[in-house]
Amino acid sequence: MTQIIKGANLPLGGEPMRVAVVRRSDGPEELRIDPAALLVAADDKVRGPEDLVFYNQPEHGGSGVRLTGSARAEGGVVADWLEIDPGRVEPDVRRIVVAASCEGATFGEVTGLYLRVVSAATGEQLALYAVEDATTETALLLGEFYRRDGGWKFRALGQGYASGLPRLAADFGFSVPGDDTAEDEREDEREDEREDDEADLDRAGDVLPDGAVTHEAAPVHRIPEPVAAPEPAAPAATPFGAVTPSVQAAPAAPPASLVVAKSAALGHLVMPPFGAPLARCNDLPSEMGPEFTPVEFSGCGKEDVDPGLTLPKGFVVVDVLKEDDRLVEVVTLTVRKRAWRQALISSMPQLRGVGVFHHDGHTPLRLRVDAWGRGAWTIRLRPVSTLRSFDGPLEGVGPDVLAYTGGEAGVRYRCQGDEKKEGFFGVNVLRRGGHQQSAFCRLNRGRGSGALPAGPRLLVVDTRGGWSMEPRQGGIGGFWTRRR
Repeated sequence: MTQIIKGANLPLGGEPMRVAVVRRSDGPEELRIDPAALLVAADDKVRGPEDLVFYNQPEHGGSGVRLTGSARAEGGVVADWLEIDPGRVEPDVRRIVVAASCEGATFGEVTGLYLRVVSAATGEQLALYAVEDATTETALLLGEFYRRDGGWKFRALGQGYASGLPRLAADFGFSVPGDDTAEDEREDEREDEREDDEADLDRAGDVLPDGAVTHEAAPVHRIPEPVAAPEPAAPAATPFGAVTPSVQAAPAAPPASLVVAKSAALGHLVMPPFGAPLARCNDLPSEMGPEFTPVEFSGCGKEDVDPGLTLPKGFVVVDVLKEDDRLVEVVTLTVRKRAWRQALISSMPQLRGVGVFHHDGHTPLRLRVDAWGRGAWTIRLRPVSTLRSFDGPLEGVGPDVLAYTGGEAGVRYRCQGDEKKEGFFGVNVLRRGGHQQSAFCRLNRGRGSGALPAGPRLLVVDTRGGWSMEPRQGGIGGFWTRRR
């Protein structure tokens, strides 16, 4: 029997094969699916970017794995084909993983998705795996061909990534920083040398946002409690459990001073102070998220929060403050109080994080904050109109969300990593409706380049350490930018 379920495997004869990633098309607005193949060595990593076969790199010369194009059939069926000849695969390659990415949508929106393997010589079906449980993933590991006892076998995988093909590739051991890799790596080395020579680096000359205050006594190994600029008496935070008016216009007050915590190791943390009125900071259109008066809640451990808000459809921002280094997660809840959409998750110490979720406009708005170890926390809900706008160089520490309303653009990224210069750094792009795609990712400290689609979008930064990003001269480009 050639049709198998998730996790099952089948033996193969080692003959040349054709592999189809198949789904149904919904007409002119069809979702675009891109197949890919990763050639994986014995250490479960690829040997370099050349071991990824995808739309910008359609053939692997050494092993004969290649993309051959798309075909359509009656009933709106679309198939994207790869060719694999096990007899030509280099000895160092132990597995060939077949994956797919979905641009501008999720695989939960794709109908009739399956992977079919046939003999290149006879057309006989060798394996069939139907994907039936995809939800929010934008990249999927569909199946893998692997060596076993001198032959080859196929296994159905069905494992997904919500952050797209770059994160998938990073998990297999590489990321592509962009077109300026050599200079970026030299600059990282120079900076490491400067930090070694100046352990107590004085960064008093850094340019801070207007009205910001710097805490100069910050130790290198932790982010201090932020200090806000003197403000007129501000309204007290909303008590936990209090009900606020459903939807109100955002106050027309001047923007509150930013709170800046300074750390020589991690950079600047920028967040509007709690308990202060907020004003519009970007040009996002109203359909991206509703206007309402920010509300704040405090608690400890695992608690459900009912903000008392009735909001129309759109994005809502969540700020999270937590002191210890244990995991904290904020999710929305269904009407049956089951976890639904994740707004933020982080184990970063001294967390001052910004997250976001998409509200459907009809489900009651409820959240669950789960802080391991019964740690104390404070959260704030605020409109997306109060987010910082990415229209020039920006920096931050930890998870953040930015507003983007420009056209297609290239971006230069820098990830400082955590205190050990380690950790994942990723930027996801959210468009209206909640659909996301990955714009950039890398493992550990370093620099790189990527591209952004035209706005309006939200840029979701996922990291534990310091980061910066700025528009890139020369426009869009880079390894992940589609060129066809």
